[in-house]
Amino acid sequence: MPLFEIDPDIRKARTLASEFYTDPACFELSKEKIFVHSWQFLGHADEVDGLKPATILPGFLDEPVLLVKTDETLACLSNVCTHRGKILVEEPCQANLIRCGYHGRRFSLDGKFLSMPEFEGVENFPCESDNLRQLPFSTLGGFMFASIDPVAPFNAFVNDAAPLLGDTQPQLLRLVETREYEVNAHWALYCENYLEGFHIPYVHRSLSEIVDYGSYTTETFRYSSLQTALSEPGAPSITGTGFQVGDERHPVATAPGSDAHSNIAASYLFIFPNLMFNFYPWGLSVNVVRPVTPSKTVVEFLTYVSDETLMETGAGADLHGVEMEDEAVVESVQKGIRSRFYSHGRYSPTREQGTHHFHRLIAEFMK
Repeated sequence: MPLFEIDPDIRKARTLASEFYTDPACFELSKEKIFVHSWQFLGHADEVDGLKPATILPGFLDEPVLLVKTDETLACLSNVCTHRGKILVEEPCQANLIRCGYHGRRFSLDGKFLSMPEFEGVENFPCESDNLRQLPFSTLGGFMFASIDPVAPFNAFVNDAAPLLGDTQPQLLRLVETREYEVNAHWALYCENYLEGFHIPYVHRSLSEIVDYGSYTTETFRYSSLQTALSEPGAPSITGTGFQVGDERHPVATAPGSDAHSNIAASYLFIFPNLMFNFYPWGLSVNVVRPVTPSKTVVEFLTYVSDETLMETGAGADLHGVEMEDEAVVESVQKGIRSRFYSHGRYSPTREQGTHHFHRLIAEFMK
């Protein structure tokens, strides 16, 4: 069986081979095959005022970029001087142009080359390569996304699940915490665990008391998927609460195709290959999965809150505790996949549609 071949029929399919997780060559290849051609999270647009340096997947892709906000636009440029490769902007600042501190090369705020001292007589100069590369860039729900060389536009990546993210009412959300977790496991194993609720009754005892496991659903789109969990009777829910502003209550979006009157405990939007948006009654938790090595991953948690009074209740009440339980399971799988007696598994047709979809995308990108 070829390494990257997943049967589209989940009833017949076998999972990715363990070699994908254990072979360092596969890990390195995934940088250029998967992550260079997908979209990555760059934070909230309100965090940019003027020029702000950023990095696409630090510790993995390590691509230096510059977020530029003017009165007219918000854009993402390469943050590397086209003369000798120096980083152009090291700290957030206000400026009306970009000037390299090494040899004085200057660029406009849209990345166009302006001037360079001591370059008289240089032939065919300046040319297109002297401009700063403008990266494909998009915003949705107040959040920023960029790609080095996307296989498809951002809209195609969020597809039918876009309304859930687009209707978050970003003006009501406030970033209250950023936390990083180091997980001793392959990045894809962490994502696979996220993409199914199958393990909830076995791994998350406290969460299973809040979530109605029988109502758990998964919808898959072209490059994303959406899991929806209804709440047990009496538990806080998204449609039953929403965002609070003053005396007015603003309900958040419900899952596409779902009953608007259902009590949703949480909705989990996954954008391939490594972005997670978790909607709770109190707001939104964003998780960015950053590969480090074939056996190490950093997961960044960004907590955006609209109603702090609901933080201690419902499906999003104990994110740290749930994370610790997930890490323990995923790290155990990391050890197990190295066994000489394991190569592939099978899928539950009713519970692992998200994982099957994820594996098919990996196979598609890696071929």
